[in-house]
Amino acid sequence: MTTRTTVHLVRHGEVENPTGVLYGRLPGFGLSELGKRQALIVAEHLAGNDIGYVVASPLERAQQTAGPITDSHQLSLDTDEQLIEADNVFEGLRVAVGDGALRSPRHWPKLRNPFLPSWGEPYVTIARRMLAAAYRARQQAEGHEAVCVSHQLPIWTLRRFLEGKRLWHDPRRRQCSLASLTSLLFEDSRLVAIRYTEPAGASSPKVTGA
Repeated sequence: MTTRTTVHLVRHGEVENPTGVLYGRLPGFGLSELGKRQALIVAEHLAGNDIGYVVASPLERAQQTAGPITDSHQLSLDTDEQLIEADNVFEGLRVAVGDGALRSPRHWPKLRNPFLPSWGEPYVTIARRMLAAAYRARQQAEGHEAVCVSHQLPIWTLRRFLEGKRLWHDPRRRQCSLASLTSLLFEDSRLVAIRYTEPAGASSPKVTGA
């Protein structure tokens, strides 16, 4: 008999970031009021689902997004370091194109290889740790559904890895809106489908603070 399990990779809600920095793994960046509403929308979207396990990145915004989901299903929240945001040397700086750190020649050597990328955690490393986290969640929720709350780049990198696409990409074309779900459907331990939904609506991957 085939056991069907679904792992939902949920991106956190909007973050309060008035100065527009790349906050990455920095502490103290929690959800904005809109982000808190988005977290509630995701919880309402999943209220009727057979959620048996919820786990989140250790970062505040992911933990806050997971809270309403655990509350609605009366579950405890686990934390998995492998779901954390990608490491980035521009953390704490403004990095919009034509603005901030990217205008300084001293930072240009860090941009030498966009295929790795040279400014942060290698894409293949992100994909492997996210895949490990997803399979751990699948095991915890076997026969039911799991929720993993993570971040845009890690979720998108894992999806491209699973779809057999190159890992380097145009960040402006990521399909991973705020509070979106990238759902991995398994039959036993075999991945059979990937589905994407936006219960809180679409958001631009170019917006700082997202």
